[in-house]
Amino acid sequence: MSKDTLYNELYRPQFHFTAAKNWLNDPNGLVYYKGEYHLFFQHNPAGIAWGNMTWGHAVSTDLVHWKQLDHAIHPDGLGTIFSGSAVVDWNNTAGFGKEAIVCIYTAAGDCVTPKVPVTQCIAYSTDLGRTFTKYAKNPVLGHIAGSNRDPNVIWHTLTKMWIMALYLDKNDFALLSSPDLKQWKQIQTITMPDCGECPDLFPMAVDGDTNRIKWVLIAANGRYLVGDFDGEQFIPNGNQPLPADWGANYYAVQTYSDIPESDGRRIQIAWMRGDLFPNMPFNQQMNFPTELALRTFPEGLRICRLPAREIESLRSDSRQWHNVQLRPGKDLLAGISGDLFDIEAEIDSSHASEIAFLIRGEVIRYVPAEKQIRFLGKTGPMESIDGRIRLRILVDRASIELFRNDGKLVMTSCFMPWPENKTLGLQCLGGPANVSVTVHTLRSTWNT
Repeated sequence: MSKDTLYNELYRPQFHFTAAKNWLNDPNGLVYYKGEYHLFFQHNPAGIAWGNMTWGHAVSTDLVHWKQLDHAIHPDGLGTIFSGSAVVDWNNTAGFGKEAIVCIYTAAGDCVTPKVPVTQCIAYSTDLGRTFTKYAKNPVLGHIAGSNRDPNVIWHTLTKMWIMALYLDKNDFALLSSPDLKQWKQIQTITMPDCGECPDLFPMAVDGDTNRIKWVLIAANGRYLVGDFDGEQFIPNGNQPLPADWGANYYAVQTYSDIPESDGRRIQIAWMRGDLFPNMPFNQQMNFPTELALRTFPEGLRICRLPAREIESLRSDSRQWHNVQLRPGKDLLAGISGDLFDIEAEIDSSHASEIAFLIRGEVIRYVPAEKQIRFLGKTGPMESIDGRIRLRILVDRASIELFRNDGKLVMTSCFMPWPENKTLGLQCLGGPANVSVTVHTLRSTWNT
């Protein structure tokens, strides 16, 4: 494949991360160190389909432009390399060197011949994450249950211990603690209905107040519990996990560790599982990084997500309409075409029976009376505030990500539009709507 063609293929996402070639799935080892965001990921170096799991590796200084590096962790006699996390060992608790980057991963022994138990292992880097050495005494955690996997580790300051969230089996997860990333003790088992795989446990300030901290335990499908954690026990505030996304392609979610306090954000990346990319050299994509907030609503605490602010650096030009009355039969965005957009809209739908965004042949349909928004086969709850709704819509060559109001509702979905259809539209039915819209055209991250 020529250099000019790579990253500019027909269905190649232009601001969502994809591997240069072959299969990709779960984001792994999300860690920030010395100005770089590290994105490790499940990758098959040898084929377009799932298998031969190895940790691929990419770095970015801005969450937008990514450089793919050599593979970080390869299969061995303990198994292929399944999902996990990474931390900076600031105090050299493991003895690999001060500020070593340590990856904690699953060795999938049941994927090798002869089969061996599925265990948890570590590897470390002392050269800014460019090369990794596996710990000579792996595994650091033996088999507990089922296909126990996907260790996610965080430092707990109060107890000065590392805490691991680990998937066990069915809907069961474990919490474990360690002083050195090598010796682990199980401290709790937690059952999360309708959840499985890829746990992530982290603290969040309530409504931005750093004096009010709650902990979030989230599973692969984005369902989460909010509660309290003292280093020994996680006590959820409710028993039923809450949905974090209403779209079709949001999975294996993970947040960054070691984001500087001066930044303070909780940044998440998910695998947009399940799309097909016909005749492409790559397979699967990540979502665009989102910033998480924990906010208070009448029904309780809820996670809200919005696109990471760095996406604004890709805006090339903008068209704006302010407080325009849109009438049935008219199309406010007629004449606009392209395949990369960041759309912001505020709409008073008090007198309309339906609002419809048309995006490259796909319709995002909001019906006020039903209090629902629908697109790409999925439906999400959508209530107006005094008759008004706010939307943020990211459009890439193979995805639409929709954020309602303050990000309380998010719908993350892949789509495969006809290449020739690059039009946008905004219409209403049943009555007029007052509309304020800004359409930002975005540049490709691969060409800038």
